[in-house]
Amino acid sequence: MANQIKKSPYIPLSWVTRFSYAFPAMALAVIGIPVYVYLPKFYSDTMGISISTVGMLLMAVRIFDALTDPVIGYASDKISTRFGRRKPFIALGAAGLSISILFLFIPPVSSGTNLTFYFGFWLFVLFLFWTLITIPYESLGPELTTHYHERTALFGLRDGFLIGGTLLAASFPVLIDQALEMLNQKSSENLRFSIMAYVYAPMILLSSVICIWKVKEVLIYPNVRKDLFFQGLADVMKNRPFVILILAYTISAFGSNLPATLILYYVEYVLQADHAEGFLLIYFITGIIFLPFWVGISKKIGKKNAWIISMIINTGAFTGVYFLGPGDVELYGILVFVSGIGFGAGLALPSSIQADVIDYDELMSGQRREGRYIGLWSISKKMAAAFGIGIGLLLLGSTGYQPNVEQDIKTVDILRVLYALVPSICNGLSILIISFYPITEKYHAQIRSDIEKNRH
Repeated sequence: MANQIKKSPYIPLSWVTRFSYAFPAMALAVIGIPVYVYLPKFYSDTMGISISTVGMLLMAVRIFDALTDPVIGYASDKISTRFGRRKPFIALGAAGLSISILFLFIPPVSSGTNLTFYFGFWLFVLFLFWTLITIPYESLGPELTTHYHERTALFGLRDGFLIGGTLLAASFPVLIDQALEMLNQKSSENLRFSIMAYVYAPMILLSSVICIWKVKEVLIYPNVRKDLFFQGLADVMKNRPFVILILAYTISAFGSNLPATLILYYVEYVLQADHAEGFLLIYFITGIIFLPFWVGISKKIGKKNAWIISMIINTGAFTGVYFLGPGDVELYGILVFVSGIGFGAGLALPSSIQADVIDYDELMSGQRREGRYIGLWSISKKMAAAFGIGIGLLLLGSTGYQPNVEQDIKTVDILRVLYALVPSICNGLSILIISFYPITEKYHAQIRSDIEKNRH
């Protein structure tokens, strides 16, 4: 017997449910910028671990996620408790992630092998609990509504909170420095990270409690059909629309992780400027402002076409960035703004499309397997980040990069290629692949209709 879902006629989600679901995205996002952007430079330049070692550890931990993501997804699909399928994982993940942040952001005053082991251990612990909360949390979204456009609105709100959290993370070091200056205290990287830890850890706990309290899980009756772990993954990979989507998304995500990792190095050593945080603010604020535009335009031209347009805009901007050099700060700011226009679309639209391919899987299999799809989706994000971060930093280290000194021409050229040209090429490939994606609004309506017929 296939999964049966207790379902009433379509009723729009309340705003309490929408905001309660979206709130944890902000808290989870605030640790993204520190981990991917600030932490590598903090542990390499301030704490003294070699940049190549930092790059290899960051790449290794994302590969580790490739093992944990589908396992957590499978478990959250299969394990049923009186509190729900997803909520126990969210609660445990939030607690472990908060503790990990405190240890990773507040390292001991040491150096050498002990510090490298400390960094690597807590990095792996952090990513394990990050997975434990993220996979079940994101699996809630496709379950909350099956409406084609309401999904885009829901994920648009969630990703708006995500961008808001990223914006907070990008601006927080500046706010910390200003606050310390008002208090006549000297700022340092160690103090910055300590303050971030004491703010971000409680934020994750609070937002998770609100989500668990206010968001009701869809009732899923026990599935008596035998569904082994590896067989389920094999079935998922037979879903052609999903394969097209995840290939396009992974390639695009790999490209976008390179500039996210290298922006501090690019601004300092290519533009020879300061205050990279200001450009991050421009990027994220622009993303928030234009996110409702992408939600609206997707209703008119479809999710796929809107996503393609956003990638074209981003590609044009980054192609221009490749040709910049010392002193081109104003022009860089303009191109960052243009790139930010498409930023929100690259978050919300693929997530909404993904929910539709999960419906397609239900039609083919008779099961609701959000956890497995979110697990594979998370693998693609994390593997893209792993290779984006790892390859970027390893190549930078191989050119003879030395912290806090003027770089030679070879290092600068590699920075420009990795930061701007490679992401543009990746977007071009993604546009080509996603053009073959078949599910339109009309097609999705037929899928939902056939699902309802199969249930009765």
